[in-house]
Amino acid sequence: MKQTLSIQGLSLKHQHHILVDRLDLTVRAGQVHALVGASGSGKSLSCLGILDLLPPGVHCSAGTLLLDGQPVQPARLRGREVALVLQNPRSAFNPVRSLRQHALETLETRGVRGAQAHALIAATLHEVGLHDAQRILDSFAFQLSGGMLQRLMIALALLADSHFLLADEPTSDLDVVAQARFLDLLERLVKQRHLGVLLITHDMGVVARCADQVSVMAQGRIVEQTDVHTLFNSPRSQEAHTLLAAHHALTREVCTP
Repeated sequence: MKQTLSIQGLSLKHQHHILVDRLDLTVRAGQVHALVGASGSGKSLSCLGILDLLPPGVHCSAGTLLLDGQPVQPARLRGREVALVLQNPRSAFNPVRSLRQHALETLETRGVRGAQAHALIAATLHEVGLHDAQRILDSFAFQLSGGMLQRLMIALALLADSHFLLADEPTSDLDVVAQARFLDLLERLVKQRHLGVLLITHDMGVVARCADQVSVMAQGRIVEQTDVHTLFNSPRSQEAHTLLAAHHALTREVCTP
């Protein structure tokens, strides 16, 4: 079981413009590390940079990826040790392939086929709370809800036997019920599977509920790193103060009769 995934000195550029500047963070097995910041701070781009999935025109100018302290190339981790859950899960699935084909293809990379593969797929779907397995597996992505597709992305990560999960704004496109179910699932897998999660979000309510460690990002740089309790009780950076003030204002507004 791998214990740590570390990113050291990640710098991303577009032409001569620095978009992410020397990002350092570590994701530990059995914990959720939240990466927070305002829109445009570089959170999602950092997530893509970790796995070398950068958009055209953006390149990595520096950075080292370490798995349990050993340097490793992103291509060796993608879909194996590290899985990605996207904000828009529909974009992660081939629209002309059934969910069964996606699952079988994932297991084939591990050499798991036949009856063993089908049994493992059914058990994994049940584990992520998708109990109508046959109907779901015969479906295509456009036939399922966003919440179901988020669960399927996690199921594929489990089928790939990934030890780390990068989740980019995974709850932002879900209704509040689907959000709660997704977070319940994530917390359970972190505890039971000892999954290490990097959770990219701007929702401080999600951070308060799920995170163990927090990195705060502003203008492409990490401006504060601490545990979640310290961040909420004694934030040091202006960015953290701003995010928490917005969170408290919103929650007070929601609770006002």
